[in-house]
Amino acid sequence: MKRQTLKVAIAVSLGITAGTAIAADLQDRARDMFSAIPQYPPVIDGNELTEAKVELGKMLFFEPRLSASHLISCNTCHNVGMGGHDYLPVSIGHGWQKGPRNSPTVFNAVFNAAQFWDGRAADLAEQAKGPVQAGVEMSSTPERVVKTLSSMPAYVEKFGQAFPGEDDPVTFNNMAVAIEAYEATLITPDADFDKFLRGDKTALNEQEQEGLALFMDKGCVACHAGVNLGGQAYYPFGLVTKPGADILPTGDKGRFAVTSTASDEYVFRASPLRNIELTAPYFHSGAVWSLEEAVAVMGTAQLGAELNDGEVKSITAFLKTLTGKIPEVRYPELPPSTDDTPKPESMVVPQ
Repeated sequence: MKRQTLKVAIAVSLGITAGTAIAADLQDRARDMFSAIPQYPPVIDGNELTEAKVELGKMLFFEPRLSASHLISCNTCHNVGMGGHDYLPVSIGHGWQKGPRNSPTVFNAVFNAAQFWDGRAADLAEQAKGPVQAGVEMSSTPERVVKTLSSMPAYVEKFGQAFPGEDDPVTFNNMAVAIEAYEATLITPDADFDKFLRGDKTALNEQEQEGLALFMDKGCVACHAGVNLGGQAYYPFGLVTKPGADILPTGDKGRFAVTSTASDEYVFRASPLRNIELTAPYFHSGAVWSLEEAVAVMGTAQLGAELNDGEVKSITAFLKTLTGKIPEVRYPELPPSTDDTPKPESMVVPQ
């Protein structure tokens, strides 16, 4: 008799219903592989989340003048009112240029082992520096950012409060550290799955529990485990069967661009699955809009399994239990520009 069947049989003999016994066994298995989102932001090494720093980071997250055009902010591509992303296959940046990849959600990004699809940024502070300088995104420079922020007395004061004791706190690095502090607060606890992990056997219905069991038994959990159900390691997209070029563009070789190692061609960070129902379209290419279709594609490409309609629907139902409590965000009041603030640059990109 299998261990799970034996546990259920013993539970039933003690007067516990089969459904309750199965849920309890499923909880035990799930707790070995997943963790609930905590109620409070995690501790970040080297970046104390003070109230002043988080407040400054919030202002900077919504600050479009970090971009050369004065039009694009972090929130443009990681919109906290739309699942922490922009609902586009690929983001639109400076000069209406299309970016190369789908914008990942900012929600719970603090739990990822690294940032970007290829993991080229070790943490959120390093990640915050990238889009500001990328010509296809915000198209600015560290010097322009510092000049812009230093031109507004309110920002100079806020930086002094956030980084006390520093002779010159308005720096490009401190900008990134403050944004990291704010983004670390954008977590989404209390999903139904979190309640299930914490002991509420009724938090998932029968179909959702079936989907969780399939998610573990079929092998999805091999790449999508931990607190964020992903975001911790890198895997080839098309481990068993490569998807078509519409889903896996041949020109984007993923982590290979970071490591220049042949074995890293078409390798990407396993996507975190928290709030996945809010973050269509899916994959680094943003090529798939249906969550059920994405599940089916992953079954074929990564597991070598043709999931039937019932299995796809159950796994999808489980994935929807990963939607947590979205943080309520009040738009910050940003200081006015001054005569010394650099003027916006043209959005016309030289051909």
